[in-house]
Amino acid sequence: MKRPNKRPTLSPAARGALKRTLKYLGRTGNAASMPFAFMVIATLSQLAVPRLVRNILDGITHGVMAGSLLETLPSIPAAQLPAVLPKMLALAALPADWTKAQLLERLTADQLAAPAAVLAAGAAIVLFASMRGLFAFLQAYWAERNSQTVAFEIRNELFDKIQRLSFSYHDQNQTGQLMIRATDDIEKVRLFIGQGLVQLAGASILLVATLSLLLTTNWQLALVSMPILPAALIIFMIFGIVSQPLFAKVQARISDLNTVLQENLAGIKVVKAFAREEMQQAKFRTAAGNLLSQSMTVSRVFSFLFPVVLLVANLGQASVLYFGGKQILNASLTLGEYQEFSLYLIYLFLPLAQFGIIITQLGQASASAARIFEILDTTSDVQDKPDALTLPEVSGRVTFDNVTFKYPGGGEPVLSEVSFTVEPGQCVALLGATGSGKTTIINLLPRFYDPSSGSIMIDGLDLRSVTLDSLRSQIGIVLQETTLFSSTIRENIAFGRPSATLAEVQAAARAAAADDFIDAMPAGYDTPVGERGSTLSGGQKQRIAIARALLLNPHLLILDDATSSVDLQTESRIQAALDRLMRGRTSFVIAQRISTVINADLILVLDRGKIVASGRHLDLLENNGLYAEICRSQLTGDPAQQLVEA
Repeated sequence: MKRPNKRPTLSPAARGALKRTLKYLGRTGNAASMPFAFMVIATLSQLAVPRLVRNILDGITHGVMAGSLLETLPSIPAAQLPAVLPKMLALAALPADWTKAQLLERLTADQLAAPAAVLAAGAAIVLFASMRGLFAFLQAYWAERNSQTVAFEIRNELFDKIQRLSFSYHDQNQTGQLMIRATDDIEKVRLFIGQGLVQLAGASILLVATLSLLLTTNWQLALVSMPILPAALIIFMIFGIVSQPLFAKVQARISDLNTVLQENLAGIKVVKAFAREEMQQAKFRTAAGNLLSQSMTVSRVFSFLFPVVLLVANLGQASVLYFGGKQILNASLTLGEYQEFSLYLIYLFLPLAQFGIIITQLGQASASAARIFEILDTTSDVQDKPDALTLPEVSGRVTFDNVTFKYPGGGEPVLSEVSFTVEPGQCVALLGATGSGKTTIINLLPRFYDPSSGSIMIDGLDLRSVTLDSLRSQIGIVLQETTLFSSTIRENIAFGRPSATLAEVQAAARAAAADDFIDAMPAGYDTPVGERGSTLSGGQKQRIAIARALLLNPHLLILDDATSSVDLQTESRIQAALDRLMRGRTSFVIAQRISTVINADLILVLDRGKIVASGRHLDLLENNGLYAEICRSQLTGDPAQQLVEA
């Protein structure tokens, strides 16, 4: 059973985790720059539209004004013309020394040119809008493609890391939390890379470009709108600092909820058997309530952010309306120029609104990236040394030399100064009460853990000096808790040797006495076993696990109650197969059946982590009081059917 882990603190390396994810984006090569290039083109196309709108409005205004003046000018008496003409020239924004004839010529030209100018500007707007749509699509496509590639790389690297972390790490961390980091956390990082990062660059470019255009269009009005920028940026910085730890807590609450769900589904039979549905529902409701509470805290923060930003933006808009209206009344600003400035001002407010969305994604992605790299930065307790050797084919001589072991964070040692030697081909039976250290010994052999002190050697080579793959490939293991995968019977048997032929799989199944029930199934060896082998009985799962070990044809065997889930008749068939398999191979057996103990070449009796007796069955029965006491208290009836508490 896994122990609840303390809430981890982020390492210094994890604090810059989001920056580290950009290195994965760099691995995509030129593709990484594609969305940003398309974004620049789309932004420039967007920025061209307000100037074209200005041209349309000014063209319409000039055309209407020219028509009105052309109608009015002939009706003005000659005596009044010297007084009226300067005003008309000023109204038309023409030089004051122009004559009536020049004015008529210009007004006629403006009236005739207005429709063409409006049509040209309208066509240009359609063209730029089309360009913006096309390049915005290309930007979104390449950004999504890159983000999916980054998520693919991180997800695979994270899974590989989780696979290779030592058992001690998995003992201290809950499965549900690891699942959330490999799914939801990676998805939040992907969303930021695919959307937030490009939006951040686009909003920054739009902000700078818009500011430049505002200053060149009307610098007086631009200065009026300037105060909203530092105010908005300060607000975003404050909310950015506040939001990241809030999102980290949300992800932790999601992990807690997922852990409850995962454990409940994995143990649903136990829940139903003990009628604990209401208790589990209450546990789930508590976890869901904690998630709701934390999510509402985040919602309150951001519900306050957006109205504040909109308030600042509206204050800026009100200032521009006031001062811009005064310039229009003073004839120093045309209607087209005001509309152009207003549209650019919207483009100024648009990035500010986008920053609110971006800061949300940034906070989520930063918290999630830190959780991801917390795993990727973890150093496994058990790993290959840089100069590790490939273990050659072993003969099977195993030596424990003064081995002591205690679990990380544990108290008393589980094994204390254990020493023994097993010669090639010998069968070793481990005997002792629960917690005496039997399982720890078989966990140390394939280096699921490393000893706290002392050494373990195979054929004179320290296990820590050889590669894990070369070591474990020569060890066949059948554990008491059988684990099958959601695939076919054939694939489960061939798990250690995926290249095995069907004939080899069938031979292993026959040796494990599994062929009879497999052949009786509708699809035979291609029958799916369900999640964790849910469609099979305990004995059937155990026999498939034994067949899986047999197919590997290992040089060293570890059998942890390998026949504990089968009946006596099946056990005798399996035991006969195991006897043939163990012949000439070194075997470590934790057994309940007395027949295995009787036939073992060496029996190790353990008590509280120490070997208190060793030898063969008859010798121990005569010379060791503890062993004799175990036999007397545990064994009854026919010796062939007697049980030993393992």
